[in-house]
Amino acid sequence: MLRKTLLAASLATVLFASPAMAQDSAPAEDKVLATVNGEKIMESEVRATQQGLPAQYRQYPFEALKPMLLDREISQRLLTMAGEKAGLNDDEEVKDRVAAMKRRIVAETYLDREIAKVVTEDAVKARYDEFIKTNEPENQVHARHILLKTEEDAKAVIKELDGGADFADLAKEKSTGPSGPTGGDLGFFSHDQMVPEFADAAFKMEPGSYSKEPVKTQFGWHVIKVEETKKGEQPSFEDKRTELTAELTQETYKKLVADLRSDAEVDNTLETPDAKESK
Repeated sequence: MLRKTLLAASLATVLFASPAMAQDSAPAEDKVLATVNGEKIMESEVRATQQGLPAQYRQYPFEALKPMLLDREISQRLLTMAGEKAGLNDDEEVKDRVAAMKRRIVAETYLDREIAKVVTEDAVKARYDEFIKTNEPENQVHARHILLKTEEDAKAVIKELDGGADFADLAKEKSTGPSGPTGGDLGFFSHDQMVPEFADAAFKMEPGSYSKEPVKTQFGWHVIKVEETKKGEQPSFEDKRTELTAELTQETYKKLVADLRSDAEVDNTLETPDAKESK
């Protein structure tokens, strides 16, 4: 009950500030959900309202939000009728705001359609194939470490290890790092997932060995043990899909805008003369 109340309260703060900008796929038969002074409110309109909300609300099932969204549409329709009755259709402020909204919708629709022509499934797959060809898979190391405050403390731990002490037990007893309770286990990691000093040391070690000298990083002094190494694997297409799609979309947007600017006369009064001459 509390969760539903909080959801309703938070929705109320965005419903009137979030005009519908996109329409979700409507059911085969569009239904009339309400009438206001004889005007119909269709289910497709209410679905479109949800798609205009922030992302955290779009993830909720439509049926769960439908009563609140419909109530919003009824209120919105009543306000619109009242505004029209007050003569606001011919109001200059309204006309200016409608014109601004139209410019934004036209620009967004044009951009979406141009990007859709370029950022296709085949194009993203081609980008993935290019990534595979030009990026070697990163090898990985499975290591443990004991983090200590001073070099002297680290050397003392190494001396205990030389005497036959168990690495994991020492990590649980002496490590000041968050992995201490699990025996200093860091799992597998690639070189770029650790700070350079730590990664450089770990990737030079043989499986089963521990560092004979303390390794200093910004976090303190480390004693490292490498458990095993393995060859890296290329990420799957699905793992890279979102990243590559975003990358290709951004490139397409930049090229589109650059081409449009190159063919346009733009007089930007905020630019300095030097900036204009450099173009």
